[in-house]
Amino acid sequence: MSEFVKVATIGDLPPGTAKRVELNGRKIAVVNARGTIYAIDDTCTHENESLSEGPVVGEIIVCPKHGSRFHVPTGRVLSLPAVRPVDTYPVRLDGDDILLSPEARRGQGMPHKR
Repeated sequence: MSEFVKVATIGDLPPGTAKRVELNGRKIAVVNARGTIYAIDDTCTHENESLSEGPVVGEIIVCPKHGSRFHVPTGRVLSLPAVRPVDTYPVRLDGDDILLSPEARRGQGMPHKR
């Protein structure tokens, strides 16, 4: 298991915001969704656009270019034009410090409708 690395503090990330960080050459969006901190790949899987530049609505982050929506806790893509999920990263809090593991977890696929 990889070491967790400090990437930000809680004060850097008010609820409903996202911040792009780099860890081991990866661009990662750290997101404060309703007071819970998550980390996902920062690049939209539809086009090369920074997700951290888009709005955070509850547990959803919206790509600012074409509006694809991603579920932040799972990386699941919720709307087109993206069809592939984004990876997520383990997060720990140490006091006010936000720590990330560089080990990505595979995002979940699109939900199936009946």
